[in-house]
Amino acid sequence: MNLTIFKPTFRDLVVGVNTKVPLKNGKKVTAINFDNAASTPPFAAVLDEIRNFSPWYSSIHRGTGYKSQICSDFYDHSRQIVADFLQADLNESSVIYVKNATEGINKLSYRLLEDLKGGIVLSTFMEHHSNDLPWRNKYQVDYVRVDEQGRLLLDDLEQKLRKYKGKVKLVTVTGASNVTGNTNPVHKIAALAHKYGAQILVDGAQLIPHAPFAMKPSSKMEHIDFLVFSAHKMYAPFGIGVLIGPKKVFSQGVPEFVGGGTIKMVSHDYINWADAPERDEAGTPNVLGVLALTTAIQTLQELNMERIYRYEESLVRYALGELRKIPDIKIYGNDLNTQNRVSIISFNLKGIDHRTLANILSLEAGISVRNGCFCAQPYVQQLLKVSPKEIKKHVENPSLPHPGMVRLSFGLYNTYSEIDTLIQILNKVTNNKTYYLNKYLENSIATP
Repeated sequence: MNLTIFKPTFRDLVVGVNTKVPLKNGKKVTAINFDNAASTPPFAAVLDEIRNFSPWYSSIHRGTGYKSQICSDFYDHSRQIVADFLQADLNESSVIYVKNATEGINKLSYRLLEDLKGGIVLSTFMEHHSNDLPWRNKYQVDYVRVDEQGRLLLDDLEQKLRKYKGKVKLVTVTGASNVTGNTNPVHKIAALAHKYGAQILVDGAQLIPHAPFAMKPSSKMEHIDFLVFSAHKMYAPFGIGVLIGPKKVFSQGVPEFVGGGTIKMVSHDYINWADAPERDEAGTPNVLGVLALTTAIQTLQELNMERIYRYEESLVRYALGELRKIPDIKIYGNDLNTQNRVSIISFNLKGIDHRTLANILSLEAGISVRNGCFCAQPYVQQLLKVSPKEIKKHVENPSLPHPGMVRLSFGLYNTYSEIDTLIQILNKVTNNKTYYLNKYLENSIATP
């Protein structure tokens, strides 16, 4: 492809960008999707590859048919495509296919039970529930604090590493927040973790689709031990994700899911488990999901991840500049810094509940956003300064509306003109709050 991301043809790579959606008044407009942090639409190339490959689809491994051999060869080679994208060495690392990042973290939380026995897991206040809850029922967990703008306090991280005197076995941290877009210096954090004898897991769900990433060699203090990410956030929505980590970890122990494909030999009295990564991929693999992932990876590589990052950064810079001009807008996180972040902005409009505002944007302008706490309630509670007393009220009465925010999340196909449409409707709402509140208050959509 000979593509420039600043030209309209770039949008042609993504399916659904010209889809019309109805407004409350019955008119139809071209949909604007600012909810890419949840899931991205697919690349056209991904759908094309699925269609082209489908006649050759067959179950992999152990099949003697021609189609099975084609699928097996592709599936085995696919791990190299993933490793190259992450600058990982398959001699040291295993690429394990999972459903998504959430499943990858849950899998790892079980697979490390023996390695982390008696140890402490350091998580952070800015984590998605998926990188918090899986650790709670298996390990002693402590949390690294964030500042008022939601940025990770590295001094607190090192203080806790020193405090526990070598008992911290794992530092688990998001590469980029799904609330503020803040990115973390994961290689610097890795060096700190390794200095104190801990390993590091990076939740890359919000980072990998938006910026270049390198695992780095295990000989370096900055190397990343474990990484998870999901294909459905990188233009390949076919139920696949990746967990990558040291081969030696996955070459021992019993996987949490067992069955077909996980053993070399079994009798009623004996089990000889398969080598990594097969031992952790029970059942028939999602070959078409892997095809979607690798096609998305190859498309992103051809476009160049650095150029994608720079373009999305320009969208964030433009959007922040326009949002700051609107009275009563409160932006969470650092609204002046477009560096050290991915293309996510969360905000509230004074006097309009987040549920109501999200509904207005959809039904008045065809704009899709996300509202609520984005599966990161402790982080959002801190950013919103929700008191313990108020949290207790919600615990005792779960039917109470949750506090929350409205989130914009841009993809590589979004445009400045789409942001202009957003700003126009936000200005209208700001100048006519009573009208819009009366029109939409009862139809608000809540998302936890």
